[in-house]
Amino acid sequence: MDWTKEQLTAIAAADDLRISPFREDGKTYGTPTFIWSVVVGDGLYVRPYNGTSSRWYKAAMREGAGRISVAGQIYDVAFAPADAALNDEIDAAYQAKYAKSSYLAPMISARTRAASVRITPR
Repeated sequence: MDWTKEQLTAIAAADDLRISPFREDGKTYGTPTFIWSVVVGDGLYVRPYNGTSSRWYKAAMREGAGRISVAGQIYDVAFAPADAALNDEIDAAYQAKYAKSSYLAPMISARTRAASVRITPR
């Protein structure tokens, strides 16, 4: 399943994505965590500020699924590592969307690039 153009447009314009990977039981959603998100092509991508040591990142990679809320909607989603070949495009999207934030530099660092996640509807 893919995002619709309308969904991606709304998500790209939003700055309120909260991610809730499943807990270890595979049924209970984790505590929603606010994160930055970007759209590149037909994909939705996120990165954890703390890289691969991030709690939500570890849960997302372990469980592979969960839920996000963004732009007034809730979506059941799947999580997978992003294609590393897209990291420069993901960086550019972060730079365009969050140019004025003092947190931009860490979000395009090697630490966070190594933990880029693609989110798809399920």
